[in-house]
Amino acid sequence: MGYQSPMIRVNDTITIEDWELTESFTRAQGPGGQNVNKVSTAVELRFEAARSPNLTAPVKARLKRLAGRRWTTEGALIVFVQDTRSQARNREIAEVRLRELILKALETPKRRIKTRPTLGSQRRRIATKKQRGEVKSLRGKVTDDD
Repeated sequence: MGYQSPMIRVNDTITIEDWELTESFTRAQGPGGQNVNKVSTAVELRFEAARSPNLTAPVKARLKRLAGRRWTTEGALIVFVQDTRSQARNREIAEVRLRELILKALETPKRRIKTRPTLGSQRRRIATKKQRGEVKSLRGKVTDDD
């Protein structure tokens, strides 16, 4: 049932070989009329990301975090598309989504630089806390001092 997809070019340095990809087709849900019960238009694109020689370890880690539930225990990334009634269009969409996910994983996140709050912001924070505390202290029971 699985169909071997041709290789996908992600960018100038990274291409996903055909042995890393497996496509399978199932019946889609949603619109399609009588066609929906007969033709397998939904595409499940399986990318063996953990075994891929083209991706570095940090990229694989970021890809795993981005993929979330689409990442299997075997280290494969599964992209499931049933957006259109056309099998060919769903295949194109699945390949584009996989490419975009890998490109997003290639971006290295900026390192956070520790900063200290300014003296003015600290004073404003304490002032609002004091004001809030004063409002709350005034909410106590009212006593008659007559």
